[in-house]
Amino acid sequence: MKLLLRSLKVFAIILVVLAAIIFVFMQQRPFGKTPSGEHLAKIRQSPQYKNNRFENLKETPMLAEGTSYMKMLGEFFFSKGIDREPADSLPHIKTDLKSLPGQPVMIWFGHSSYLISIGGKKILVDPVFSERPSPVQYAGSKSYNGTMIYTADDFPDIDLVIISHDHYDHLDYNTIVQLKDRVKVFCTPLGVGSHLVHWGVPQEHVHELDWWESINPIPGIDLVATPARHFSGRGLVNNKTLWASFVLKTEGKNIFIGGDSGYDDSFKKIGEKYGPFDIAMLECGQYDKQWPYIHMMPEESVQASIDLQAKVYMPVHWAKFKLALHPWREPVERALTHAAKLNVTAATPRIGEVIHLDNIPAAAPWWPDPIFVSR
Repeated sequence: MKLLLRSLKVFAIILVVLAAIIFVFMQQRPFGKTPSGEHLAKIRQSPQYKNNRFENLKETPMLAEGTSYMKMLGEFFFSKGIDREPADSLPHIKTDLKSLPGQPVMIWFGHSSYLISIGGKKILVDPVFSERPSPVQYAGSKSYNGTMIYTADDFPDIDLVIISHDHYDHLDYNTIVQLKDRVKVFCTPLGVGSHLVHWGVPQEHVHELDWWESINPIPGIDLVATPARHFSGRGLVNNKTLWASFVLKTEGKNIFIGGDSGYDDSFKKIGEKYGPFDIAMLECGQYDKQWPYIHMMPEESVQASIDLQAKVYMPVHWAKFKLALHPWREPVERALTHAAKLNVTAATPRIGEVIHLDNIPAAAPWWPDPIFVSR
Protein backbone atom coordinates (compact mmCIF):
# COMPACT_ATOMS: atom_id res chain seq x y z
CA MET A 1 0.00 0.00 0.00
CA LYS A 2 2.82 2.41 0.89
CA LEU A 3 4.47 1.71 -2.45
CA LEU A 4 1.20 2.44 -4.26
CA LEU A 5 0.71 5.69 -2.36
CA ARG A 6 4.29 6.73 -3.08
CA SER A 7 3.81 5.98 -6.79
CA LEU A 8 0.59 7.98 -6.90
CA LYS A 9 2.31 10.89 -5.18
CA VAL A 10 5.17 10.84 -7.69
CA PHE A 11 2.69 10.66 -10.55
CA ALA A 12 0.75 13.63 -9.15
CA ILE A 13 3.94 15.65 -8.80
CA ILE A 14 4.86 14.87 -12.41
CA LEU A 15 1.42 15.99 -13.59
CA VAL A 16 1.69 19.24 -11.62
CA VAL A 17 5.16 19.95 -13.03
CA LEU A 18 4.02 19.22 -16.59
CA ALA A 19 0.97 21.46 -16.14
CA ALA A 20 3.20 24.25 -14.84
CA ILE A 21 5.58 23.89 -17.78
CA ILE A 22 2.71 24.00 -20.27
CA PHE A 23 1.20 27.01 -18.52
CA VAL A 24 4.47 28.95 -18.61
CA PHE A 25 5.09 27.97 -22.24
CA MET A 26 1.62 29.15 -23.24
CA GLN A 27 2.27 32.61 -21.79
CA GLN A 28 4.61 33.45 -24.67
CA ARG A 29 3.43 36.44 -26.69
CA PRO A 30 3.08 34.63 -30.05
CA PHE A 31 0.13 32.68 -28.63
CA GLY A 32 -1.81 35.94 -28.49
CA LYS A 33 -4.60 36.78 -26.09
CA THR A 34 -8.10 35.45 -25.55
CA PRO A 35 -10.72 38.16 -26.22
CA SER A 36 -11.92 40.11 -23.21
CA GLY A 37 -13.46 43.48 -22.39
CA GLU A 38 -14.86 45.35 -25.41
CA HIS A 39 -13.68 42.61 -27.76
CA LEU A 40 -15.66 39.97 -25.88
CA ALA A 41 -18.69 42.23 -25.51
CA LYS A 42 -18.97 42.56 -29.29
CA ILE A 43 -18.39 38.84 -29.75
CA ARG A 44 -21.32 38.00 -27.48
CA GLN A 45 -23.65 39.93 -29.78
CA SER A 46 -22.75 37.76 -32.77
CA PRO A 47 -25.27 35.21 -34.07
CA GLN A 48 -22.27 32.95 -34.76
CA TYR A 49 -21.25 32.88 -31.07
CA LYS A 50 -23.03 30.11 -29.18
CA ASN A 51 -22.14 28.29 -25.97
CA ASN A 52 -19.03 30.46 -25.54
CA ARG A 53 -17.53 29.63 -28.93
CA PHE A 54 -18.03 30.46 -32.60
CA GLU A 55 -19.82 27.98 -34.84
CA ASN A 56 -20.04 27.46 -38.58
CA LEU A 57 -23.29 27.90 -40.45
CA LYS A 58 -23.40 24.14 -40.99
CA GLU A 59 -22.25 21.37 -38.71
CA THR A 60 -18.53 21.06 -39.41
CA PRO A 61 -16.69 18.14 -37.81
CA MET A 62 -12.94 18.65 -37.58
CA LEU A 63 -12.28 15.14 -38.88
CA ALA A 64 -14.09 12.70 -41.12
CA GLU A 65 -15.91 9.76 -39.59
CA GLY A 66 -13.54 6.93 -38.75
CA THR A 67 -10.51 9.20 -38.44
CA SER A 68 -8.66 9.88 -35.20
CA TYR A 69 -6.12 12.52 -34.23
CA MET A 70 -3.59 9.80 -33.41
CA LYS A 71 -3.94 8.30 -36.89
CA MET A 72 -3.71 11.71 -38.52
CA LEU A 73 -0.60 12.73 -36.57
CA GLY A 74 1.03 9.38 -37.20
CA GLU A 75 0.60 9.75 -40.95
CA PHE A 76 1.75 13.36 -40.90
CA PHE A 77 5.01 12.70 -39.07
CA PHE A 78 5.87 9.21 -40.26
CA SER A 79 4.50 8.81 -43.81
CA LYS A 80 7.26 8.36 -46.40
CA GLY A 81 7.59 8.17 -50.16
CA ILE A 82 5.40 11.22 -50.85
CA ASP A 83 6.82 14.31 -52.51
CA ARG A 84 5.55 16.68 -49.82
CA GLU A 85 8.10 19.43 -50.39
CA PRO A 86 10.22 20.52 -53.37
CA ALA A 87 13.69 19.08 -53.70
CA ASP A 88 15.09 22.35 -55.04
CA SER A 89 14.55 26.05 -54.50
CA LEU A 90 11.29 27.28 -56.03
CA PRO A 91 11.45 29.75 -58.93
CA HIS A 92 10.71 33.27 -57.72
CA ILE A 93 11.03 36.95 -58.53
CA LYS A 94 12.32 39.57 -56.10
CA THR A 95 10.19 42.64 -56.83
CA ASP A 96 10.96 46.08 -55.42
CA LEU A 97 7.76 46.49 -53.42
CA LYS A 98 8.49 50.15 -52.71
CA SER A 99 8.52 51.04 -56.43
CA LEU A 100 5.42 49.34 -57.78
CA PRO A 101 3.75 50.60 -60.99
CA GLY A 102 0.79 52.93 -60.77
CA GLN A 103 -1.61 50.42 -62.33
CA PRO A 104 -3.58 47.98 -60.12
CA VAL A 105 -1.25 45.06 -59.35
CA MET A 106 -0.94 42.12 -57.00
CA ILE A 107 2.08 40.17 -55.74
CA TRP A 108 1.73 36.70 -54.21
CA PHE A 109 4.30 35.56 -51.63
CA GLY A 110 3.33 31.90 -51.45
CA HIS A 111 0.63 30.23 -49.34
CA SER A 112 -2.02 32.89 -48.51
CA SER A 113 0.05 36.08 -48.27
CA TYR A 114 -0.27 38.72 -50.98
CA LEU A 115 -0.03 42.46 -51.53
CA ILE A 116 -2.54 44.44 -53.58
CA SER A 117 -1.46 47.87 -54.82
CA ILE A 118 -4.34 49.84 -56.26
CA GLY A 119 -5.26 53.51 -56.47
CA GLY A 120 -2.17 54.45 -54.50
CA LYS A 121 -3.26 52.19 -51.62
CA LYS A 122 -1.28 49.20 -50.35
CA ILE A 123 -3.37 46.30 -49.01
CA LEU A 124 -1.63 43.31 -47.42
CA VAL A 125 -3.45 40.03 -46.77
CA ASP A 126 -2.49 37.40 -44.16
CA PRO A 127 1.19 38.37 -44.01
CA VAL A 128 3.45 35.53 -42.83
CA PHE A 129 7.17 36.12 -43.34
CA SER A 130 8.64 34.00 -40.56
CA GLU A 131 10.35 30.78 -41.53
CA ARG A 132 7.83 28.62 -39.70
CA PRO A 133 4.06 29.09 -39.16
CA SER A 134 4.46 28.27 -35.50
CA PRO A 135 4.42 29.96 -32.09
CA VAL A 136 8.17 29.22 -31.88
CA GLN A 137 10.75 29.35 -34.65
CA TYR A 138 12.70 26.31 -33.47
CA ALA A 139 9.84 23.87 -34.21
CA GLY A 140 7.21 23.43 -36.89
CA SER A 141 7.05 23.07 -40.65
CA LYS A 142 9.76 25.10 -42.39
CA SER A 143 9.03 27.17 -45.47
CA TYR A 144 10.15 25.70 -48.78
CA ASN A 145 13.48 26.78 -50.27
CA GLY A 146 13.03 29.86 -52.43
CA THR A 147 9.99 31.20 -50.59
CA MET A 148 11.74 33.24 -47.87
CA ILE A 149 12.75 36.05 -50.19
CA TYR A 150 10.84 38.91 -48.55
CA THR A 151 11.05 40.40 -45.08
CA ALA A 152 9.03 43.14 -43.39
CA ASP A 153 11.75 45.63 -44.34
CA ASP A 154 10.97 45.11 -48.03
CA PHE A 155 7.48 46.58 -47.68
CA PRO A 156 6.35 50.15 -48.11
CA ASP A 157 3.98 51.69 -45.58
CA ILE A 158 0.75 49.69 -45.63
CA ASP A 159 -2.70 51.29 -45.71
CA LEU A 160 -4.67 48.18 -44.78
CA VAL A 161 -3.81 44.74 -43.44
CA ILE A 162 -6.56 42.11 -43.70
CA ILE A 163 -6.36 39.01 -41.48
CA SER A 164 -8.71 36.14 -42.33
CA HIS A 165 -8.27 34.19 -39.06
CA ASP A 166 -5.77 33.57 -36.30
CA HIS A 167 -4.02 30.35 -37.34
CA TYR A 168 -0.24 30.63 -37.47
CA ASP A 169 -0.02 30.28 -41.25
CA HIS A 170 -2.24 33.38 -41.61
CA LEU A 171 -1.40 35.48 -38.55
CA ASP A 172 2.30 35.65 -37.73
CA TYR A 173 3.46 37.35 -34.54
CA ASN A 174 6.92 38.29 -35.81
CA THR A 175 5.59 39.83 -39.02
CA ILE A 176 2.91 41.84 -37.22
CA VAL A 177 5.39 43.20 -34.68
CA GLN A 178 7.78 44.23 -37.46
CA LEU A 179 5.08 45.88 -39.58
CA LYS A 180 2.65 47.32 -37.02
CA ASP A 181 4.14 50.82 -36.85
CA ARG A 182 3.84 51.19 -40.64
CA VAL A 183 0.21 50.04 -40.97
CA LYS A 184 -2.68 52.51 -40.89
CA VAL A 185 -5.53 50.05 -40.31
CA PHE A 186 -6.00 46.35 -39.52
CA CYS A 187 -9.29 44.58 -40.33
CA THR A 188 -9.99 41.18 -38.82
CA PRO A 189 -12.87 38.88 -37.91
CA LEU A 190 -14.30 39.20 -34.40
CA GLY A 191 -11.82 38.56 -31.61
CA VAL A 192 -8.66 38.45 -33.71
CA GLY A 193 -7.96 42.06 -32.84
CA SER A 194 -7.27 40.94 -29.26
CA HIS A 195 -4.04 39.34 -30.47
CA LEU A 196 -3.01 42.47 -32.34
CA VAL A 197 -3.63 44.81 -29.41
CA HIS A 198 -1.72 42.40 -27.14
CA TRP A 199 1.22 42.71 -29.55
CA GLY A 200 1.24 46.50 -29.48
CA VAL A 201 -1.11 47.55 -32.27
CA PRO A 202 -3.13 50.59 -31.09
CA GLN A 203 -6.76 49.69 -30.43
CA GLU A 204 -7.95 52.57 -32.64
CA HIS A 205 -6.12 51.01 -35.60
CA VAL A 206 -8.04 47.73 -35.35
CA HIS A 207 -11.50 47.00 -36.76
CA GLU A 208 -13.16 43.65 -36.02
CA LEU A 209 -16.01 42.45 -38.23
CA ASP A 210 -18.75 39.85 -38.00
CA TRP A 211 -19.99 37.98 -41.06
CA TRP A 212 -21.90 40.25 -43.46
CA GLU A 213 -20.64 43.34 -41.65
CA SER A 214 -19.21 46.06 -43.88
CA ILE A 215 -16.79 48.90 -43.27
CA ASN A 216 -15.04 51.73 -45.06
CA PRO A 217 -11.68 51.35 -43.27
CA ILE A 218 -9.93 54.05 -45.30
CA PRO A 219 -11.26 56.40 -47.98
CA GLY A 220 -11.89 54.65 -51.28
CA ILE A 221 -11.98 51.11 -49.89
CA ASP A 222 -15.09 49.13 -49.00
CA LEU A 223 -14.67 45.85 -47.15
CA VAL A 224 -17.23 43.20 -46.21
CA ALA A 225 -16.54 40.21 -43.97
CA THR A 226 -18.28 37.14 -45.37
CA PRO A 227 -18.75 33.58 -44.08
CA ALA A 228 -16.18 30.82 -44.28
CA ARG A 229 -16.32 27.21 -43.08
CA HIS A 230 -13.32 26.71 -40.88
CA PHE A 231 -12.17 27.12 -37.26
CA SER A 232 -9.73 29.19 -35.20
CA GLY A 233 -7.30 28.99 -32.32
CA ARG A 234 -3.67 29.52 -31.37
CA GLY A 235 -3.56 27.57 -28.12
CA LEU A 236 -5.37 24.69 -26.47
CA VAL A 237 -8.90 26.04 -27.02
CA ASN A 238 -10.46 26.57 -30.45
CA ASN A 239 -13.10 28.93 -31.83
CA LYS A 240 -12.84 31.80 -29.37
CA THR A 241 -12.23 34.08 -32.37
CA LEU A 242 -14.05 34.17 -35.70
CA TRP A 243 -12.78 33.24 -39.18
CA ALA A 244 -13.92 34.93 -42.40
CA SER A 245 -13.54 35.58 -46.07
CA PHE A 246 -13.71 39.14 -47.40
CA VAL A 247 -15.11 41.17 -50.28
CA LEU A 248 -12.82 44.06 -51.22
CA LYS A 249 -14.14 46.82 -53.46
CA THR A 250 -11.90 49.69 -54.57
CA GLU A 251 -11.06 51.67 -57.70
CA GLY A 252 -13.66 49.80 -59.75
CA LYS A 253 -12.25 46.38 -58.80
CA ASN A 254 -14.20 43.69 -56.97
CA ILE A 255 -11.89 41.19 -55.28
CA PHE A 256 -12.69 38.10 -53.21
CA ILE A 257 -10.28 37.16 -50.42
CA GLY A 258 -11.02 33.60 -49.49
CA GLY A 259 -8.99 32.89 -46.35
CA ASP A 260 -9.47 29.24 -45.35
CA SER A 261 -12.75 27.44 -45.88
CA GLY A 262 -14.31 24.11 -46.57
CA TYR A 263 -16.83 24.08 -49.41
CA ASP A 264 -20.48 24.93 -48.81
CA ASP A 265 -23.25 27.06 -50.31
CA SER A 266 -21.85 30.26 -48.78
CA PHE A 267 -19.82 30.87 -51.94
CA LYS A 268 -22.96 30.92 -54.05
CA LYS A 269 -24.70 33.28 -51.63
CA ILE A 270 -21.70 35.61 -51.63
CA GLY A 271 -21.56 35.52 -55.43
CA GLU A 272 -25.25 36.36 -55.71
CA LYS A 273 -24.95 39.21 -53.22
CA TYR A 274 -21.60 40.75 -54.18
CA GLY A 275 -20.45 39.20 -57.46
CA PRO A 276 -19.24 39.07 -60.09
CA PHE A 277 -15.62 39.31 -58.97
CA ASP A 278 -12.65 40.36 -61.05
CA ILE A 279 -10.50 37.79 -59.25
CA ALA A 280 -11.02 35.32 -56.41
CA MET A 281 -8.14 34.04 -54.29
CA LEU A 282 -9.22 30.64 -53.00
CA GLU A 283 -7.41 27.97 -51.02
CA CYS A 284 -6.56 24.82 -52.96
CA GLY A 285 -3.99 23.16 -50.69
CA GLN A 286 -3.53 21.57 -47.25
CA TYR A 287 -6.56 19.31 -47.79
CA ASP A 288 -7.07 15.64 -47.01
CA LYS A 289 -9.90 13.13 -46.93
CA GLN A 290 -9.37 12.97 -43.17
CA TRP A 291 -10.45 16.63 -42.75
CA PRO A 292 -12.78 17.28 -45.72
CA TYR A 293 -15.04 19.87 -44.09
CA ILE A 294 -12.54 22.55 -43.03
CA HIS A 295 -10.46 22.75 -46.24
CA MET A 296 -11.53 22.46 -49.86
CA MET A 297 -10.32 19.86 -52.29
CA PRO A 298 -8.83 21.54 -55.40
CA GLU A 299 -11.89 20.66 -57.47
CA GLU A 300 -14.15 22.25 -54.87
CA SER A 301 -11.98 25.35 -54.95
CA VAL A 302 -12.59 25.69 -58.68
CA GLN A 303 -16.33 25.23 -58.15
CA ALA A 304 -16.27 27.91 -55.46
CA SER A 305 -14.88 30.36 -58.03
CA ILE A 306 -17.81 29.53 -60.30
CA ASP A 307 -20.26 30.02 -57.44
CA LEU A 308 -18.68 33.41 -56.75
CA GLN A 309 -19.00 34.39 -60.43
CA ALA A 310 -15.28 35.13 -60.54
CA LYS A 311 -13.74 36.14 -63.85
CA VAL A 312 -10.36 34.80 -62.75
CA TYR A 313 -9.62 32.07 -60.22
CA MET A 314 -6.30 32.18 -58.35
CA PRO A 315 -5.38 29.12 -56.27
CA VAL A 316 -3.54 29.97 -53.05
CA HIS A 317 -2.70 28.19 -49.76
CA TRP A 318 0.03 26.13 -51.41
CA ALA A 319 3.74 26.37 -52.39
CA LYS A 320 5.25 27.41 -49.07
CA PHE A 321 4.53 25.13 -46.11
CA LYS A 322 4.13 21.38 -45.57
CA LEU A 323 0.89 21.28 -43.59
CA ALA A 324 -0.86 18.28 -45.14
CA LEU A 325 -0.13 14.83 -46.58
CA HIS A 326 -0.44 15.51 -50.31
CA PRO A 327 2.49 16.01 -52.73
CA TRP A 328 3.38 19.68 -52.73
CA ARG A 329 2.51 20.25 -56.42
CA GLU A 330 -0.71 18.27 -56.36
CA PRO A 331 -3.05 21.13 -55.31
CA VAL A 332 -2.33 23.38 -58.27
CA GLU A 333 -2.11 20.48 -60.73
CA ARG A 334 -5.53 19.19 -59.70
CA ALA A 335 -7.00 22.69 -59.62
CA LEU A 336 -5.78 23.57 -63.13
CA THR A 337 -6.92 20.22 -64.53
CA HIS A 338 -10.43 20.78 -63.19
CA ALA A 339 -10.47 24.45 -64.20
CA ALA A 340 -9.67 23.46 -67.78
CA LYS A 341 -12.56 20.98 -67.79
CA LEU A 342 -14.99 23.68 -66.63
CA ASN A 343 -13.53 26.49 -68.79
CA VAL A 344 -12.50 28.48 -65.71
CA THR A 345 -9.81 31.09 -66.28
CA ALA A 346 -7.03 30.60 -63.73
CA ALA A 347 -3.93 32.57 -62.76
CA THR A 348 -0.76 31.03 -61.29
CA PRO A 349 1.86 33.75 -60.77
CA ARG A 350 5.30 32.90 -59.48
CA ILE A 351 6.19 33.92 -55.96
CA GLY A 352 7.04 37.63 -56.03
CA GLU A 353 5.79 38.18 -59.58
CA VAL A 354 3.80 41.33 -60.33
CA ILE A 355 0.47 40.59 -62.01
CA HIS A 356 -1.57 43.45 -63.46
CA LEU A 357 -5.22 43.24 -62.40
CA ASP A 358 -6.33 44.95 -65.62
CA ASN A 359 -4.70 42.19 -67.68
CA ILE A 360 -4.19 39.06 -65.59
CA PRO A 361 -2.01 36.53 -67.43
CA ALA A 362 -3.39 33.06 -68.02
CA ALA A 363 -2.16 30.21 -65.85
CA ALA A 364 1.21 28.80 -66.83
CA PRO A 365 3.11 26.10 -64.93
CA TRP A 366 6.33 27.43 -63.41
CA TRP A 367 6.87 24.77 -60.75
CA PRO A 368 9.67 22.27 -61.43
CA ASP A 369 9.06 18.69 -62.55
CA PRO A 370 5.25 18.77 -62.43
CA ILE A 371 3.83 15.43 -61.43
CA PHE A 372 0.10 14.98 -61.11
CA VAL A 373 -0.92 12.47 -58.50
CA SER A 374 -4.56 11.44 -58.34
CA ARG A 375 -5.97 11.07 -54.84
